Amino acid sequence: MAKAIMIQGTMSNVGKSLLTAGLCRIFKQDGYKVAPFKSQNMALNSFITDEGLEMGRAQVMQAEAAGIKPSVLMNPILLKPTNDVGSQVIVNGEVLGTMSARDYFAYKSELIPDIMKAYNTLAAENDIVVIEGAGSPAEVNLKKDDIVNMGMAKMANAPVLLVGDIDRGGVFAQLIGTVDLLDEDEKALVKGLIINKFRGDKTILDPGIKIIEDKTDIPVVGVTPYVHIQVDDEDSLSSRLDGKQEVELIDIAVIRVPRISNFTDFNPFEMVDGVSLRYVKHVGELGNPDMIILPGTKNTMEDLLWMRQNGLEAAILKLVKAGTPVFGICGGYQMLGETLSDPNGVESGGEIRGMGLLPMDTVFAGDKTRTRVTGTFNQVNGVFANLSGVAFEGYEIHMGVSTRREGGKALTQLEPTGTADGTWTDQIFGSYVHGIFDKEQVVKEIVIALGNKKGIDMTSATAFDIDTFKETQYDILAEEMRKHLDMEKIYQILGLER
Repeated sequence: MAKAIMIQGTMSNVGKSLLTAGLCRIFKQDGYKVAPFKSQNMALNSFITDEGLEMGRAQVMQAEAAGIKPSVLMNPILLKPTNDVGSQVIVNGEVLGTMSARDYFAYKSELIPDIMKAYNTLAAENDIVVIEGAGSPAEVNLKKDDIVNMGMAKMANAPVLLVGDIDRGGVFAQLIGTVDLLDEDEKALVKGLIINKFRGDKTILDPGIKIIEDKTDIPVVGVTPYVHIQVDDEDSLSSRLDGKQEVELIDIAVIRVPRISNFTDFNPFEMVDGVSLRYVKHVGELGNPDMIILPGTKNTMEDLLWMRQNGLEAAILKLVKAGTPVFGICGGYQMLGETLSDPNGVESGGEIRGMGLLPMDTVFAGDKTRTRVTGTFNQVNGVFANLSGVAFEGYEIHMGVSTRREGGKALTQLEPTGTADGTWTDQIFGSYVHGIFDKEQVVKEIVIALGNKKGIDMTSATAFDIDTFKETQYDILAEEMRKHLDMEKIYQILGLER
């Protein structure tokens, strides 16, 4: 049975996911078979496994760091918010239903057998399991029947490393206050503290570290720096969504709709020198980009109405008339059509007009499409004609069915079924496939085409390999963590010798 160690945080977005990934890579480098685990994840950034099961993207990233194939065992419960008070509940990769926060809170203890079955399966197959918590273990209103923080640590008998975020301020109150709010049996599980996202001279912090250790009687096992690496983030709290507004040679604007999902679809563009990928919420931020991307969303109709009300839709339509290409993915693709209809109340109910840029209509159905796909782009004309015949792979995850009108042209051909996906005109492109940009050849052809449109040769800038790049990023993360964590102490906490 595997040894376990758990990363918990003083709040959301303190860096738990990245630290978990870093430990996975370190343990892999040291010769151990390691897997990540998070009992319950709340995120719109999800992934479809080879088996057609849905899981959180953060655990996929951590599995990559561990050098193993992602499995739904690593994230048995995924909550995908549908509005401010409810979520779609996904258990073992399949939709259980939609629940209000109150109903889920009352129900969640029923899911403990699913959690432990998944965890025990992973533990039997690995030497180490690195468990990630969620939010904070000191949320006293949520501690009853906890299944993701101290409750999970107890079920797995896992020692805990508690992480605070110094970049957001108040790290002493974060760590000391969190420990002080824990019950005695919970405090006993916390074997080390980590101060994360530090910038500057650590010696200035040393007196404060002594105070933390004196007040908590728990050692600080590391002060880790703010690491600038490019890996897939967990959710829309990602700092990249507040991204740079500087415009490079090629400027791509992603519309940051309120319920944006799977924004990691667009990360490959960030790897290309001379390309800016900006996330835009307001008309004043849009500017004059070389391409606009409409991303996936958990509620297509409400997010389209949001764009309509704040003027972004009108601004996009004006840019389209001036020749700007638009690419929509999943929910973004649905928005580009003529109509969106929800007769069964899957989303918001009713029918609204789409943006009218593609000749197709979408009806939201009750069954969710979940499948991995490969395919090629059909023969296309216009700005992205060089995509014709280019291969891609990715996954579909959506509730709607889109039907092309007479004369509508399919963008891609999916294998091995031969199913036609997406719709295109010379300037507007839409597809249901998440990850369609993950193959470097797809990104290369798009960037070169946008460069040609501006009279700029982007051929040399697009020479990169995504898989190699990711491996380099995980190694950088592990190297930095080794410098700043007391790995000897962490191995002692695990009960393993280096």
